[in-house]
Amino acid sequence: MEKFILKYFNMIRTIIAIIIGVLISVLVIFIISKSPGDSLRYFLTGPFMTRSRIGNLFETATPILFGGLAVSIPFQAAQFNIGQEGEIYLGAALGTAFALSFHFPVFMYAVMVLIFAGLVGAGWGYIPGILKAKWKVDELVSSLMLNYVAYFFGLYMINYHFRDKKAGFLVSYELPKATWLKQFVPGTRIHLGIILALVFAILVYYFLYHTKLGYEIRMTGFNLHFAKYGGINTFKVIVLSQVIGGFIAGVGGMVEVMGIHHRFNWQMSPGYGWDGIVVAIIGHNHPILIIFASLFLAYLRVGGQVLNLLSDVPSEMVTVIESIIILLITAEAFLSQWKYRITVKEAAAKEVKNEPAA
Repeated sequence: MEKFILKYFNMIRTIIAIIIGVLISVLVIFIISKSPGDSLRYFLTGPFMTRSRIGNLFETATPILFGGLAVSIPFQAAQFNIGQEGEIYLGAALGTAFALSFHFPVFMYAVMVLIFAGLVGAGWGYIPGILKAKWKVDELVSSLMLNYVAYFFGLYMINYHFRDKKAGFLVSYELPKATWLKQFVPGTRIHLGIILALVFAILVYYFLYHTKLGYEIRMTGFNLHFAKYGGINTFKVIVLSQVIGGFIAGVGGMVEVMGIHHRFNWQMSPGYGWDGIVVAIIGHNHPILIIFASLFLAYLRVGGQVLNLLSDVPSEMVTVIESIIILLITAEAFLSQWKYRITVKEAAAKEVKNEPAA
């Protein structure tokens, strides 16, 4: 039992943090709601009450999953790039401009638009990557500042060059139908983007754990100096981790536009990059675990919407739960004494086992 706990300690600690967060939210609901039983039922079962809400669950999880995957690669290299929000926004904005400016055969139109949006995100990720690798500029600061540049530049491009003035509000022209990602579940807006996101998760997993560059990224994150001593080109790793993460973010932003909105309508930053950081932390930067973390966060979001709609509890409750979970997961002292006691007990058991017979 001790071996199992030590092997999967981080996962167990995450599950305990989630349970504590949910229990605290349940307690708060009972304190502030006039009908706590109904409110709790809306929150916990609301996302599964109707087909459309189940659809909302997967629709919400799709861009969050892309954001989490985009974050996980630089995070695995210990590069704290938080520029995914800007990469998602700019990839979607310039991808929309590209789709409206060029025309391709129907069978390759959507693919070309997604590739272009990915390249935009990759280019945006290259900037903090090269600044860090060449001039030791803190990637946390540079990527955060670039988010604002991406937001205002994307907003300028749409509003002043590709705005549909007949729409009555600030949106781009509608994308050509050949670029739309098909919605394939009746009664929902679940589209092919969810399948594409799952494919990317599998590819990122294979890349990180079954390729040479993925190994170099993980070793650089584990110990930069050790990686250099072992002959790894850490300059290349730092830059490429940011570029690859940026590509995924750019694709994710364009997938949301092509699958749900069919035109660019983000007048504010959508927040998927920040959500990606949350699920990457919950999933410990593991692509497969990020899938489940994305679904969990989407479940909380949809449950919060149902709670806000049908009860007297505000949807901000979800933000409280997220904050508690993240604080517990990132707090190194949380359950550290438990791990220490198990480690000592396991070491003592091994020592007794290895003692020579009298």
